[in-house]
Amino acid sequence: MADKRVMLCCAGGMSTSLLVTKMQEEAKARGLDWDIFAVSATVGQDKINEVDCVLLGPQMGYVKGDFEKIAAGKVPVAVIPMKDYGMMNGKAVVDFAAKQMA
Repeated sequence: MADKRVMLCCAGGMSTSLLVTKMQEEAKARGLDWDIFAVSATVGQDKINEVDCVLLGPQMGYVKGDFEKIAAGKVPVAVIPMKDYGMMNGKAVVDFAAKQMA
C-alpha cells in the first residue's frame, strides 16, 4: 500500500488525468510512494475518508466547503492553483500536495 493517497477531483474526473500522470512521474522521480488518482467530485465525496489529501481542480473551488464538511478536519482539502493546473505542472502540484499533508 502506498505511503500517501492523493485524490484530485474535477467535474467529471477527466480534465485532471493528464495532471495525475505528470504528478505520478514527479512523485516516482522523487522516490515518493504515492497513489495519485483523479475522480469526479461526486465520487470524491464518497472516497474522502480513504485518502490523505484532496486536491480540487480550480473550476471546482465552489465545492471546497462541502468537501471540508465531509472531511471534518481529518483530511486536508485544497484548490490547485490555477497557474499550476493550467500549465499541468506536476512538480508544483506535488509540492502543493506535500505542503497540504505536512
